[in-house]
Amino acid sequence: MLISSLFIVGTIGIFRRYIPLSSALLAFFRGLIGSVSLLAFIKLRRTETWEGMGVKKFAGLIINGAFLGINWILLFEAFNYTTIAKATLCYYMQPTIVLMLSPLVFKEKLTAKKIVCALVALAGMIFVSGVVSMNVVQEEDLKGILFGLGAACFYAMVVILNKKITDVDAYQKTIIQLISAAVVLVPYLVITGQFKAIVFNGRLVLLLLIVGIIHTGVVYALYFGSMSGLKAQTISILSYIDPVVAMIVSALILGERMTLWEIIGAVLIIGSAIVSEQEPKKIRFSTKFRQ
Repeated sequence: MLISSLFIVGTIGIFRRYIPLSSALLAFFRGLIGSVSLLAFIKLRRTETWEGMGVKKFAGLIINGAFLGINWILLFEAFNYTTIAKATLCYYMQPTIVLMLSPLVFKEKLTAKKIVCALVALAGMIFVSGVVSMNVVQEEDLKGILFGLGAACFYAMVVILNKKITDVDAYQKTIIQLISAAVVLVPYLVITGQFKAIVFNGRLVLLLLIVGIIHTGVVYALYFGSMSGLKAQTISILSYIDPVVAMIVSALILGERMTLWEIIGAVLIIGSAIVSEQEPKKIRFSTKFRQ
């Protein structure tokens, strides 16, 4: 189930390319449809009632939902400006960001191994950016790279805050954040008049349902459903199927070929993240599942 969910996530960039909506609108519909579909799944599969939580935890989840929504917007914008492979690899700098912040927020020791892994990931990012192969980064590419890194920063905040919100059911936590991601965008979408500009047709509705139900509701259900049978370290390593699928799909469907330097950069980013996670006390699977 885990591998299936990660294969699905790796294709979201392709669908974004064919949805003629702003990134904010797409993030809104993804949160709305995703939360409804995941809630329906829980109602069908589970009978227990949700446990209550304190105001502090609930507020934290709402804030995290806002971060999640912003993260989606930035990621969708990255897909608009650069290749899906580059956007996804920039997004996968998130583990490195969390790694470097761990001494501050989790009081974890930053070992020599972690520092080396972070430096290797940064070197990989330079290769992926195109600076090495082209000596200069195209303006559109640069925008996409910055949006991707911005998305990684916001997802790092989601990971950190989720790590601090304990003793809350994973499904319950996710649904609250998905709903919050959609709700916090409503004022902005109303003020900017984006709801009025939507022209629905069969194709658009189908694509939104796929992104909301398949890429969000079904993916989260498969992901959480696989946790009990796998070790956290195994989940962490398998999670890197996502960017590999994104690179392959973008090359096959969109013809977005990667240069040799970009491939080397991809190996450095993914490889350094995997190596850095070979410790039992490393931040667990909740840090890895992103798009």
